[in-house]
Amino acid sequence: MVEAEELDLEINDNDLSIDVYRASGAGGQHVNTTDSAVRITHKPTGLVVAMQDERSQLQNKLRAMTVLRSRLLKLRQDEADAKASEARRAQIGGGGRGEKIRTYNYKENRITDHRIGFTLYQLQAALGGELDPVVDALSADLRARQLANND
Repeated sequence: MVEAEELDLEINDNDLSIDVYRASGAGGQHVNTTDSAVRITHKPTGLVVAMQDERSQLQNKLRAMTVLRSRLLKLRQDEADAKASEARRAQIGGGGRGEKIRTYNYKENRITDHRIGFTLYQLQAALGGELDPVVDALSADLRARQLANND
């Protein structure tokens, strides 16, 4: 787990619930008489970190805050990664037949751009480099969409 520093993540004290209790396990009289274990709950996310490894409450609290900070940073990074992944997936698409952009039909000597509904019966000329009709149609469609967005 990545260790987060205080500069990486700002945690509001009002968002935390800190409970202290007696640690369990071996340790004899010291464990049975001091409230050295710490449980910190981050209220907005519901993350809970409990620490009872050290002998003092202060050390356990510091370690628990470090672990909580690291978990919150990881959670934030995971959310950002998921958002970026979703945006990338939306741009790429699924590759299905319904997402096709252009068809080149050699039998009919035809190019069809499915996004703008443009068909040109000059496939050989276009493949030879005469792309002006296709570019003009795409430019006209772009201008029309920009004008529609401005209104």
